[in-house]
Amino acid sequence: MMGNAPVEEGKEYDVKIDAQGSKGDGIAHYEGFVIFVPGAEVGQEVRVKITAIRRTFAIGEVVQK
Repeated sequence: MMGNAPVEEGKEYDVKIDAQGSKGDGIAHYEGFVIFVPGAEVGQEVRVKITAIRRTFAIGEVVQK
């Protein structure tokens, strides 16, 4: 399933944080794929750099708010 992720590790994407995870991470969706963004808050539009991709989600860090 790794090949089906619409994002790539190391690349940047503009996303909107549309939910908050149970551990406080912001959650964004890119083409329906979940991206966890530590330190981001609901409603923020941010540019994230993908740092890791898992089977059903990715992890990104904010590079620009």
